[in-house]
Amino acid sequence: MSSSSLSPSPGFVFKRANREAMQRLVTSLRPLRHMGMMGSKPSRSTLISSRFKSCAAVLEETELGEFLDYMEKLKNYERVGVPQGAGTDTDDGFDLGRMRRLLQRLGNPHKQFKAVHIAGTKGKGSTASFISNILREEGYSVGCYTSPHLLSIRERISVERSGDPVSAGLLKKVFCEVKEIIDQSIEQEKGALSHFEVFTALAYLLFSEERVDIAVIEAGLGGARDATNVICSTELATSVITSIGEEHLAALGGSLESIAMAKSGIIKHGCPVVIGGPFESHIERIIRHKASLMKSMVISACDPGIQKTLKWLRMEEDGKPSQTCDIAIQLEDLQMFIALPNVNLHLLGAHQLQNAVTATCTALCLRGQGWVISEKSIRSGLEKTWLLGRNQFLTQMEVSSIGLSRTTILIDGAHTEASAKGLAEVIRMVQPDGVLAFLVAMASDKAHLAFAKQLLSGRRPELILLTEVSIAGGRSRIALASTLKDAWTRALLESGADFVDIGITDDEKAIDDRDSCSLITSDPNKVMLASCENASIVDSVKLADQLLKSRSRDQPALLVVTGSLHVVSSLLAALHH
Repeated sequence: MSSSSLSPSPGFVFKRANREAMQRLVTSLRPLRHMGMMGSKPSRSTLISSRFKSCAAVLEETELGEFLDYMEKLKNYERVGVPQGAGTDTDDGFDLGRMRRLLQRLGNPHKQFKAVHIAGTKGKGSTASFISNILREEGYSVGCYTSPHLLSIRERISVERSGDPVSAGLLKKVFCEVKEIIDQSIEQEKGALSHFEVFTALAYLLFSEERVDIAVIEAGLGGARDATNVICSTELATSVITSIGEEHLAALGGSLESIAMAKSGIIKHGCPVVIGGPFESHIERIIRHKASLMKSMVISACDPGIQKTLKWLRMEEDGKPSQTCDIAIQLEDLQMFIALPNVNLHLLGAHQLQNAVTATCTALCLRGQGWVISEKSIRSGLEKTWLLGRNQFLTQMEVSSIGLSRTTILIDGAHTEASAKGLAEVIRMVQPDGVLAFLVAMASDKAHLAFAKQLLSGRRPELILLTEVSIAGGRSRIALASTLKDAWTRALLESGADFVDIGITDDEKAIDDRDSCSLITSDPNKVMLASCENASIVDSVKLADQLLKSRSRDQPALLVVTGSLHVVSSLLAALHH
């Protein structure tokens, strides 16, 4: 079959041979999509089990009260924003010496295990999860460190064979053992140690004490001056650079070239580097030049010897949609070969297929170093990977808990131009027609206009509702709904879309206003643009649902909540509590 319009870039083919199956999938996803959204009413035992799990989670977080209070007092750059140039390998960059001194006081735990170190603008978390699950499927004890978290800080660290977040008891135990050392370090560093530095050190200590076979570590910002970048060549199994894009521009030097140089800082002497991509040619040259200087072998996940095909959507037995893909790698010069037909990925979109290919190349790279990794483990690891807040459809119980019905809610933490492009593709895949709405909240330092343009390049929405959420628990990085509206207004005008600004603010009662109602119903072919200030995330969702139903009546609708992992986190937290 020829490439369809769903193919976002060369090398990806979306086959329409199973168009009827796709339509059946779309139909089956209405009105409620994903894991139990369409099935029978949850049983009493299911509800009781859910309540027990919620209680257990509350008890665990209560157990961490002292630790969380302690961490809250440290400088948190996720909350306040990263200083200009902080991620560059210059005098303005973060002081890695501070991190090394802390780790030395803790006994240099980062020298006790092998590591895969991952940097990149997008795809780090997904690739880390793919790699971790592949290694776990082979039976290895794997530590995994990622950021940020959605519901609990424990999500950032996993050390169990199951891949579950570190237990509150274990995290508390390790913290209490070294609290005095951390106190001394903070004093000796004159209070400069940050939240991320301390937590990274605790992760490395946990990996050491739990004697993991290998750790998969996601860089927080950039690479060269990131707190995770203390892994030496003797401990590094391979580094991975997933992508290069315009995020954290000021912190990483102001250009794509400076970002590429910062992220290339994780390449270590004599250690291979897997590069995801696709990259602009001059950006890839920067990465390859650094690899050459470090005498590091480069494995490209966009090599001509790699074929990847996105074939069709399917519904799994557990109710989760997945995409069926073929992956074939034949890199003769590197002696890397694998054929994986009909892999079912739960992370959707061509960008996630690319992340899966990058993870597969990493697994083959490790296998070349002597790690035993079977094709079965690679397939199983890829197929078992699923991430909270990425292409996640809320369950029937979650949707009904806030009083909604006949509305499918998709939550996705996309917040860059590239991730918006991926999300637009996923929306076209899972619901090529029907009523669509965007509920968007973002951080103030993101590219709001570029994000809006990419989402609008896909299916036309009936509604765009702009709201506000706290960022990492603070307000300093909140993008005001009015600021977002300016960006979306410009994006709509540049796209040539007809729209009406219905000017709703504060809460859903505004819909009862006669002027607002006349705007909503005046022209059903116009996109509705609205802002919702000073409202909770749940109230914003309810408002979006009410606006959609005022226009679409009984038609099934898809509401996409996006713009930040923080808006996703806020909604999940509200639902779970």
